Amino acid sequence: MTAGSAPVAPGQDGRASRGGARRAPRGFGSALGWTALGALLPGVGYLAAGRRRLGAVVLGIFLVLVAGAVWLATAGRRFAARTAVDTDVLLWAPVGIGVLALLWVVVVVTGYRMLLPRPTSGGRHVVGGVLVALLVAGIAAPAVLAGQFVATSRGLIDGVFADGRESATVPDGPDPFGSQDRVNVLLLGGDGGEGREGVRTDTVIVASTDTETGDTVLFSLPRNLEELPFPASSPLREVYPEGFDAGSESESLLNAVYRNGPAEFPDILGPTDDPGADFLKLGVGEALGLPIDYHVLVNLEGFSRLVDALGGITVNVNYYVPVNGIPDTRELPDAYIPPGPDQEMDGATALAFARGRFGLTDYDRMARQRCTIDAIVDAADPVTLLQRYQELAATTEDIVSTDIPRSVLDDFVDLAFLVKDAELRSVVFDETVIDPAYPDYERVRQLVQDALAPAAAPEPAPAPAPAPGEEPPAPDPVTDLGDACAYDPVRAEEARAQGEPPTRQQ
Repeated sequence: MTAGSAPVAPGQDGRASRGGARRAPRGFGSALGWTALGALLPGVGYLAAGRRRLGAVVLGIFLVLVAGAVWLATAGRRFAARTAVDTDVLLWAPVGIGVLALLWVVVVVTGYRMLLPRPTSGGRHVVGGVLVALLVAGIAAPAVLAGQFVATSRGLIDGVFADGRESATVPDGPDPFGSQDRVNVLLLGGDGGEGREGVRTDTVIVASTDTETGDTVLFSLPRNLEELPFPASSPLREVYPEGFDAGSESESLLNAVYRNGPAEFPDILGPTDDPGADFLKLGVGEALGLPIDYHVLVNLEGFSRLVDALGGITVNVNYYVPVNGIPDTRELPDAYIPPGPDQEMDGATALAFARGRFGLTDYDRMARQRCTIDAIVDAADPVTLLQRYQELAATTEDIVSTDIPRSVLDDFVDLAFLVKDAELRSVVFDETVIDPAYPDYERVRQLVQDALAPAAAPEPAPAPAPAPGEEPPAPDPVTDLGDACAYDPVRAEEARAQGEPPTRQQ
């Protein structure tokens, strides 16, 4: 040390660092650069400041967390999804996110202080403070959003999948369907809303899923099905021995059971929060010969909000689909959705596409509803769900009700991963299969069993040509859902050649 020179302080720029090495003086710009890099890679700032051991530990912890996140997004997606429906984990997750964000902020701030050359002018202190503040905001904002995301998820699960709800058809037990070969869920589209009395379930679909393979068959029943039967073990068989009957034909159809059954016998099934759904689960299950495990009811009046929350859906249209119109009074539609491939629809248009019936049959509408469900599944990709999650969660909680308890959500997550890559087929009980006014339920049950076990069913012999005057044999009701929803250019061109049907404005 020369005479008159100041003592050398370890760890300062251009002076002896720990271990005796000397570094060139670090400029202010370099300190800002290392601080910014240290915010992206926590621990790097410590390393640049000469705190090698501390920097290595912090950087190592960060890389382990990144590796864990990559695993959750790839090979660990099923574990991540199961965790995302665990409300106990979701309760503490915001705390964990907050702690991690706070530690990250501490690393950025302390790293900057270690890197800052001394002495430093007041102006540079202001510049450095602004940079650190921006970096801290860049850490805090995503943490706050993540916390809100988690809180919204927990609220959605608590609101839709409550364990405390009473049901007359969901058994109590620790493993409601984990050991079953199939899980059968009744999907209902409720047509309730402003100006309508009660709820009519114009959409009645049973999704039957193999718990080993994920292969799923959708069974669609017509809204005008009559004489819905009930199991012999149910008290409903005693009051409806010949099938459901509410006193008139229009009030005894399948779509009226949800409303009229509980209105006539409100307490017949015992304590339940949704007696209409229990009536339908018992009746539809008996009609198909399947035990119905759970139900999901979607209010179609709020359906358009769900589609808008997803950013719209894309469907193929093979004929003119009416927008509004009342078949019973012959009030013409306001407009038509024209035929065409890959049509992008907002919520209002998608609702009209799913509900339009003027000049068409219930079976046309049933087919479009299944295709709408398929389009919603396609639209609900992970990126869309993340971008629009808050809106989707609020919409879902408003329009969806179910008796699926929170305790089985992890099992449904496992099932969903199987269904995603499995076969999806459809059975439509239209007029070519059954007569809705005089349904042969024995035939319905046999068709269901054939559809669920096609490999076990013997190959049918070629049908002989019908004799003169005889009806041709009924077509196979089992179809591939993808084919049913595909664009049919021939049918679309035929529809366009006939021209758009009349509307109220014409």
